[in-house]
Amino acid sequence: MSPRAADLIAWYDRHRRRLPWRALPGETPDPYRVWLSEIMLQQTTVKAVAPYFLRFIARWPTVRALASAPLDDVLKLWAGLGYYARARNLHACAKAVAERHGGRFPATQAELTALPGIGPYTAAAIAAIAFDLPAAAVDGNVERVVTRLFAVEQELPAAKDRIRQLAEGLVPAARAGDFAQALMDLGATICTPKKPACALCPWTENCAARRRGDPETFPVKAPKKEGRLRRGAAFVLRRDDGCVLVRTRPPKGLLGGMTEVPTTQWTHDFDASSALADAPRIDGAEPAWRRRPGVVTHVFTHFPLELVVYVAAVRPGAVAPQDARWIAAADLPGEALPNLMRKVIAHAGISQLHRNNL
Repeated sequence: MSPRAADLIAWYDRHRRRLPWRALPGETPDPYRVWLSEIMLQQTTVKAVAPYFLRFIARWPTVRALASAPLDDVLKLWAGLGYYARARNLHACAKAVAERHGGRFPATQAELTALPGIGPYTAAAIAAIAFDLPAAAVDGNVERVVTRLFAVEQELPAAKDRIRQLAEGLVPAARAGDFAQALMDLGATICTPKKPACALCPWTENCAARRRGDPETFPVKAPKKEGRLRRGAAFVLRRDDGCVLVRTRPPKGLLGGMTEVPTTQWTHDFDASSALADAPRIDGAEPAWRRRPGVVTHVFTHFPLELVVYVAAVRPGAVAPQDARWIAAADLPGEALPNLMRKVIAHAGISQLHRNNL
């Protein structure tokens, strides 16, 4: 028996999650909120996203307001959420919507995917949720539901086209937006990666993986390739008046436009014995660098990283190098510091980050 969209939507009407970006029953969804939440939720959890979403909406309640904001302010408010290219694309997309579409999001998937940072999934999610168009929004939760429902044995990522085709066959002509959100909720709350609650699922009688007795084996994933470890050194320099030396990373590339303390290059063959050759130079001062015990570890999408941390202090009047600036330690929480740099600064013993729960 084929799964019926009506059964899932009836379940959703009873059990839908209350989320800050989700329209209440009977309300018209706000495309701006739908888009903002979908960008934030990429590779991030609902729990992590909720406070960021609320801060963004309070600061920039419309796409026009976000478009007119300085990119640096957007990066600062995004700091800690990770995958920072999303924040740069978010700002670029807001500007494109304001300039090309008069501040209104287009409804078609083709027009949506032409905007910065919007791929096929996000375009389908906006089209379905914001405009109630029959589009299949296939995220990780939906992949899991569909592969179990049809016992798709092909490995991901090769199976993505097949999963999308199967998902498209499930989308109803009416209430497509509610159906898209119902699929997401089903994967998040019932059809979970471990110990799925099959007895509570509205599609339990239709699920091939449940009938086989091995739903946890789906989706089938190709072995993950581990990136090679990179290593480097970070330099936390304080003035005696409490300021810390920081700089802004280049706008393109990893952590683009974010704030960091000076570091060496991150390489596979890092030589710790020569790390101080890359320490920041201060005119008229020779910082006495001391290495802090231990290392800071961080995992990026494509590689793990280890940084040793050096600390030093200089006189209050010391002038920053041309590519850097001094900032009061008390102001660090307001900077666009990625999580890696928060770890580095905390490892150096600067307490402001702890006091502000960063």
